[in-house]
Amino acid sequence: RDKWSKKMDFLLSVIGFAVDLGNVWRFPYICYQNGGGAFLIPYTLMAVFGGVPLFYMELALGQFHRTGAIPIWKCICPIFKGIGFAICIIGLYVSFYYNTIIAWALYYFYSSFSGTLPWASCDNPWNTPACTNYFGRSNVTWTNFSRSPAEEFYMRKVLEIQKSGGLYDVGGVRWQLLLCLFLIFTIVYFSLWKGVKTSGKVVWVTATLPYVVLLVLLVRGATLPGAWRGVVFYLRPDWGKLLSTAVWVDAAAQIFFSLGPGFGVLLALASYNHFHNNCYRDALITSTVNCLTSFLSGFVIF
Repeated sequence: RDKWSKKMDFLLSVIGFAVDLGNVWRFPYICYQNGGGAFLIPYTLMAVFGGVPLFYMELALGQFHRTGAIPIWKCICPIFKGIGFAICIIGLYVSFYYNTIIAWALYYFYSSFSGTLPWASCDNPWNTPACTNYFGRSNVTWTNFSRSPAEEFYMRKVLEIQKSGGLYDVGGVRWQLLLCLFLIFTIVYFSLWKGVKTSGKVVWVTATLPYVVLLVLLVRGATLPGAWRGVVFYLRPDWGKLLSTAVWVDAAAQIFFSLGPGFGVLLALASYNHFHNNCYRDALITSTVNCLTSFLSGFVIF
Protein backbone atom coordinates (compact mmCIF):
# COMPACT_ATOMS: atom_id res chain seq x y z
CA ARG A 1 0.00 0.00 0.00
CA ASP A 2 1.21 3.53 -0.78
CA LYS A 3 2.46 5.76 2.02
CA TRP A 4 2.39 9.49 2.57
CA SER A 5 5.59 11.03 1.26
CA LYS A 6 5.62 13.55 4.12
CA LYS A 7 4.01 13.64 7.54
CA MET A 8 2.71 17.13 6.74
CA ASP A 9 0.79 15.77 3.74
CA PHE A 10 -1.23 13.57 6.08
CA LEU A 11 -1.85 16.29 8.66
CA LEU A 12 -3.01 18.77 6.02
CA SER A 13 -5.25 16.12 4.47
CA VAL A 14 -6.95 15.43 7.81
CA ILE A 15 -7.26 19.15 8.58
CA GLY A 16 -8.59 19.80 5.08
CA PHE A 17 -11.23 17.12 5.60
CA ALA A 18 -12.23 18.23 9.10
CA VAL A 19 -12.33 21.99 8.43
CA ASP A 20 -15.31 22.73 6.21
CA LEU A 21 -18.59 24.64 6.12
CA GLY A 22 -19.51 23.16 9.50
CA ASN A 23 -16.70 25.19 11.03
CA VAL A 24 -17.07 28.41 9.07
CA TRP A 25 -20.85 28.81 9.02
CA ARG A 26 -22.52 26.29 11.29
CA PHE A 27 -20.45 26.76 14.46
CA PRO A 28 -20.88 30.58 14.72
CA TYR A 29 -24.63 30.23 14.19
CA ILE A 30 -25.00 27.35 16.69
CA CYS A 31 -22.79 29.16 19.22
CA TYR A 32 -24.82 32.39 18.97
CA GLN A 33 -28.13 30.49 19.10
CA ASN A 34 -27.19 28.43 22.18
CA GLY A 35 -25.89 30.99 24.63
CA GLY A 36 -22.81 32.59 23.06
CA GLY A 37 -19.74 32.10 25.24
CA ALA A 38 -21.66 29.73 27.50
CA PHE A 39 -21.96 27.28 24.59
CA LEU A 40 -18.19 26.78 24.66
CA ILE A 41 -18.56 24.72 27.87
CA PRO A 42 -20.75 21.90 26.44
CA TYR A 43 -18.84 22.16 23.14
CA THR A 44 -15.50 21.57 24.87
CA LEU A 45 -16.87 18.74 27.00
CA MET A 46 -18.37 16.99 23.99
CA ALA A 47 -15.09 17.39 22.12
CA VAL A 48 -13.01 15.94 24.97
CA PHE A 49 -15.29 13.02 25.85
CA GLY A 50 -16.89 12.31 22.46
CA GLY A 51 -15.35 13.81 19.35
CA VAL A 52 -11.62 13.49 19.97
CA PRO A 53 -11.74 9.84 21.23
CA LEU A 54 -13.75 8.78 18.15
CA PHE A 55 -11.40 10.81 15.94
CA TYR A 56 -8.39 9.04 17.49
CA MET A 57 -10.06 5.62 17.27
CA GLU A 58 -10.73 6.01 13.56
CA LEU A 59 -7.14 7.09 12.86
CA ALA A 60 -5.80 4.18 14.91
CA LEU A 61 -8.02 1.59 13.18
CA GLY A 62 -7.07 2.82 9.73
CA GLN A 63 -3.37 2.90 10.53
CA PHE A 64 -3.36 -0.55 12.17
CA HIS A 65 -5.36 -2.45 9.54
CA ARG A 66 -4.08 -0.41 6.57
CA THR A 67 -7.33 -0.76 4.63
CA GLY A 68 -10.23 1.46 3.61
CA ALA A 69 -13.75 1.80 4.99
CA ILE A 70 -15.19 -1.29 3.24
CA PRO A 71 -12.58 -4.08 3.76
CA ILE A 72 -11.70 -2.99 7.31
CA TRP A 73 -14.90 -4.56 8.62
CA LYS A 74 -13.73 -7.98 7.41
CA CYS A 75 -10.87 -7.58 9.88
CA ILE A 76 -12.96 -6.22 12.76
CA CYS A 77 -16.21 -8.19 12.43
CA PRO A 78 -17.18 -9.66 9.03
CA ILE A 79 -20.91 -9.59 9.78
CA PHE A 80 -20.71 -5.78 9.93
CA LYS A 81 -19.21 -5.35 6.45
CA GLY A 82 -22.46 -3.70 5.33
CA ILE A 83 -21.44 -0.70 7.43
CA GLY A 84 -18.59 -0.04 5.02
CA PHE A 85 -20.94 -0.02 2.04
CA ALA A 86 -23.36 2.24 3.93
CA ILE A 87 -20.51 4.67 4.63
CA CYS A 88 -19.68 4.86 0.93
CA ILE A 89 -23.32 5.43 -0.03
CA ILE A 90 -23.60 8.23 2.55
CA GLY A 91 -20.34 9.68 1.23
CA LEU A 92 -21.84 9.63 -2.26
CA TYR A 93 -24.89 11.57 -1.07
CA VAL A 94 -22.68 14.09 0.72
CA SER A 95 -20.52 14.58 -2.37
CA PHE A 96 -23.63 15.43 -4.39
CA TYR A 97 -24.63 18.41 -2.28
CA TYR A 98 -21.14 19.50 -1.22
CA ASN A 99 -19.89 19.66 -4.79
CA THR A 100 -23.08 21.48 -5.78
CA ILE A 101 -22.36 24.14 -3.15
CA ILE A 102 -18.79 24.44 -4.45
CA ALA A 103 -20.21 24.77 -7.98
CA TRP A 104 -22.33 27.69 -6.77
CA ALA A 105 -19.20 29.24 -5.27
CA LEU A 106 -17.42 28.82 -8.60
CA TYR A 107 -20.33 30.53 -10.36
CA TYR A 108 -20.14 33.43 -7.87
CA PHE A 109 -16.40 33.64 -8.46
CA TYR A 110 -16.98 33.88 -12.20
CA SER A 111 -19.77 36.46 -11.72
CA SER A 112 -17.53 38.65 -9.57
CA PHE A 113 -15.34 39.52 -12.57
CA SER A 114 -17.43 42.53 -13.50
CA GLY A 115 -17.22 46.27 -12.94
CA THR A 116 -20.29 46.24 -10.67
CA LEU A 117 -21.08 43.18 -8.64
CA PRO A 118 -24.41 41.74 -9.89
CA TRP A 119 -25.64 41.18 -6.33
CA ALA A 120 -24.94 44.78 -5.28
CA SER A 121 -27.73 46.59 -7.14
CA CYS A 122 -31.37 46.28 -8.21
CA ASP A 123 -30.75 47.39 -11.81
CA ASN A 124 -30.49 43.91 -13.31
CA PRO A 125 -32.97 42.09 -15.59
CA TRP A 126 -33.78 39.47 -12.92
CA ASN A 127 -34.66 41.99 -10.19
CA THR A 128 -38.27 42.59 -9.12
CA PRO A 129 -39.99 45.72 -7.74
CA ALA A 130 -39.58 44.18 -4.27
CA CYS A 131 -35.79 44.51 -4.55
CA THR A 132 -34.51 47.02 -2.00
CA ASN A 133 -30.97 48.29 -2.37
CA TYR A 134 -29.34 49.22 0.94
CA PHE A 135 -25.74 49.65 -0.26
CA GLY A 136 -24.40 53.12 0.45
CA ARG A 137 -27.74 54.43 1.69
CA SER A 138 -28.55 55.70 5.15
CA ASN A 139 -32.36 55.88 4.84
CA VAL A 140 -33.86 52.60 3.59
CA THR A 141 -37.52 51.63 3.86
CA TRP A 142 -37.71 47.90 4.52
CA THR A 143 -40.98 45.95 4.54
CA ASN A 144 -41.96 42.30 4.89
CA PHE A 145 -42.01 42.06 1.09
CA SER A 146 -38.58 43.62 0.55
CA ARG A 147 -35.81 41.49 -0.91
CA SER A 148 -32.11 42.29 -0.94
CA PRO A 149 -30.15 42.37 -4.23
CA ALA A 150 -28.02 39.48 -2.97
CA GLU A 151 -31.09 37.33 -2.26
CA GLU A 152 -32.63 38.02 -5.66
CA PHE A 153 -29.35 37.29 -7.42
CA TYR A 154 -29.14 33.90 -5.72
CA MET A 155 -32.81 32.95 -6.07
CA ARG A 156 -33.66 34.45 -9.46
CA LYS A 157 -30.35 34.51 -11.33
CA VAL A 158 -28.30 31.61 -9.95
CA LEU A 159 -31.14 29.13 -9.29
CA GLU A 160 -33.86 30.74 -11.46
CA ILE A 161 -36.37 29.50 -8.93
CA GLN A 162 -39.08 31.67 -10.48
CA LYS A 163 -39.18 29.22 -13.42
CA SER A 164 -40.15 26.36 -11.10
CA GLY A 165 -43.77 25.61 -10.28
CA GLY A 166 -42.91 23.36 -7.35
CA LEU A 167 -41.57 19.86 -6.75
CA TYR A 168 -43.50 18.53 -9.75
CA ASP A 169 -42.12 21.20 -12.09
CA VAL A 170 -38.56 22.02 -11.12
CA GLY A 171 -37.78 23.84 -14.35
CA GLY A 172 -34.98 23.28 -16.82
CA VAL A 173 -31.29 22.59 -16.33
CA ARG A 174 -29.09 25.65 -15.73
CA TRP A 175 -26.26 24.94 -18.14
CA GLN A 176 -23.99 27.43 -16.36
CA LEU A 177 -24.35 25.56 -13.05
CA LEU A 178 -24.06 22.22 -14.84
CA LEU A 179 -20.75 23.35 -16.37
CA CYS A 180 -19.49 24.55 -12.99
CA LEU A 181 -20.46 21.23 -11.41
CA PHE A 182 -18.70 19.31 -14.17
CA LEU A 183 -15.54 21.37 -13.62
CA ILE A 184 -15.67 20.73 -9.86
CA PHE A 185 -16.04 16.96 -10.30
CA THR A 186 -13.18 17.05 -12.83
CA ILE A 187 -10.94 18.86 -10.35
CA VAL A 188 -11.88 16.36 -7.62
CA TYR A 189 -11.12 13.45 -9.92
CA PHE A 190 -7.67 14.69 -10.93
CA SER A 191 -6.93 15.48 -7.28
CA LEU A 192 -7.47 11.82 -6.39
CA TRP A 193 -6.69 9.76 -9.49
CA LYS A 194 -3.18 8.78 -8.35
CA GLY A 195 -4.07 8.40 -4.70
CA VAL A 196 -1.85 10.00 -2.07
CA LYS A 197 0.72 10.97 -4.70
CA THR A 198 -1.62 13.68 -6.02
CA SER A 199 -3.92 14.36 -3.07
CA GLY A 200 -0.92 14.89 -0.81
CA LYS A 201 0.16 17.78 -3.03
CA VAL A 202 -3.31 19.25 -3.60
CA VAL A 203 -3.97 19.67 0.14
CA TRP A 204 -1.10 22.15 0.40
CA VAL A 205 -3.44 24.53 -1.44
CA THR A 206 -6.92 23.35 -0.41
CA ALA A 207 -6.10 23.08 3.31
CA THR A 208 -4.11 26.30 3.68
CA LEU A 209 -6.02 28.68 1.39
CA PRO A 210 -9.12 28.81 3.66
CA TYR A 211 -6.94 30.06 6.52
CA VAL A 212 -5.49 32.79 4.32
CA VAL A 213 -9.00 33.88 3.34
CA LEU A 214 -10.20 33.75 6.97
CA LEU A 215 -7.29 35.88 8.17
CA VAL A 216 -7.86 38.43 5.41
CA LEU A 217 -11.56 38.66 6.26
CA LEU A 218 -10.76 38.84 9.99
CA VAL A 219 -8.41 41.80 9.51
CA ARG A 220 -10.88 43.50 7.18
CA GLY A 221 -13.79 42.92 9.55
CA ALA A 222 -11.85 44.15 12.58
CA THR A 223 -11.22 47.49 10.86
CA LEU A 224 -14.92 48.15 10.16
CA PRO A 225 -16.85 50.49 12.46
CA GLY A 226 -18.72 48.69 15.23
CA ALA A 227 -16.72 45.48 14.85
CA TRP A 228 -16.63 45.00 18.63
CA ARG A 229 -20.43 44.94 18.71
CA GLY A 230 -20.39 41.85 16.53
CA VAL A 231 -17.94 40.13 18.90
CA VAL A 232 -20.19 40.95 21.87
CA PHE A 233 -23.20 39.69 19.91
CA TYR A 234 -21.29 36.46 19.23
CA LEU A 235 -19.86 35.70 22.67
CA ARG A 236 -22.20 37.35 25.21
CA PRO A 237 -22.87 34.38 27.56
CA ASP A 238 -26.39 33.30 28.42
CA TRP A 239 -25.78 30.89 31.29
CA GLY A 240 -29.45 29.91 31.49
CA LYS A 241 -29.10 28.11 28.14
CA LEU A 242 -26.89 25.48 29.81
CA LEU A 243 -29.98 24.10 31.56
CA SER A 244 -31.53 23.21 28.19
CA THR A 245 -30.98 19.69 26.85
CA ALA A 246 -31.16 20.99 23.27
CA VAL A 247 -27.95 22.99 23.80
CA TRP A 248 -26.01 19.88 24.79
CA VAL A 249 -27.47 17.96 21.85
CA ASP A 250 -26.41 20.79 19.50
CA ALA A 251 -22.91 20.73 21.00
CA ALA A 252 -22.59 16.98 20.34
CA ALA A 253 -23.98 17.34 16.81
CA GLN A 254 -21.60 20.20 16.04
CA ILE A 255 -18.58 18.15 17.13
CA PHE A 256 -19.60 15.35 14.79
CA PHE A 257 -20.22 17.83 11.99
CA SER A 258 -16.83 19.49 12.39
CA LEU A 259 -14.52 16.56 13.22
CA GLY A 260 -16.30 14.15 10.85
CA PRO A 261 -15.83 10.72 12.47
CA GLY A 262 -17.86 7.90 10.98
CA PHE A 263 -17.52 8.94 7.33
CA GLY A 264 -14.66 6.54 6.64
CA VAL A 265 -12.40 9.33 5.37
CA LEU A 266 -10.17 9.28 8.45
CA LEU A 267 -9.86 5.50 8.12
CA ALA A 268 -8.74 5.85 4.52
CA LEU A 269 -6.30 8.70 5.17
CA ALA A 270 -4.70 7.00 8.19
CA SER A 271 -4.31 3.73 6.29
CA TYR A 272 -1.48 5.31 4.27
CA ASN A 273 0.56 6.08 7.41
CA HIS A 274 3.55 4.11 8.60
CA PHE A 275 2.58 1.41 11.09
CA HIS A 276 4.44 3.04 14.01
CA ASN A 277 3.24 6.58 13.33
CA ASN A 278 2.11 8.47 16.45
CA CYS A 279 -1.57 8.80 15.50
CA TYR A 280 -2.49 9.83 19.07
CA ARG A 281 -0.50 13.02 18.69
CA ASP A 282 -1.94 13.53 15.20
CA ALA A 283 -5.47 13.25 16.59
CA LEU A 284 -4.78 15.85 19.27
CA ILE A 285 -3.14 18.29 16.84
CA THR A 286 -5.77 18.08 14.12
CA SER A 287 -8.71 18.14 16.57
CA THR A 288 -7.30 21.22 18.30
CA VAL A 289 -6.72 23.01 15.00
CA ASN A 290 -10.25 22.13 13.92
CA CYS A 291 -11.91 23.46 17.09
CA LEU A 292 -9.80 26.63 17.11
CA THR A 293 -10.74 27.22 13.48
CA SER A 294 -14.43 27.06 14.45
CA PHE A 295 -13.85 29.60 17.21
CA LEU A 296 -11.88 31.90 14.88
CA SER A 297 -14.56 31.66 12.20
CA GLY A 298 -17.08 33.09 14.67
CA PHE A 299 -15.05 36.30 14.93
CA VAL A 300 -14.79 36.47 11.14
CA ILE A 301 -18.54 35.99 10.59
CA PHE A 302 -19.81 38.23 13.39
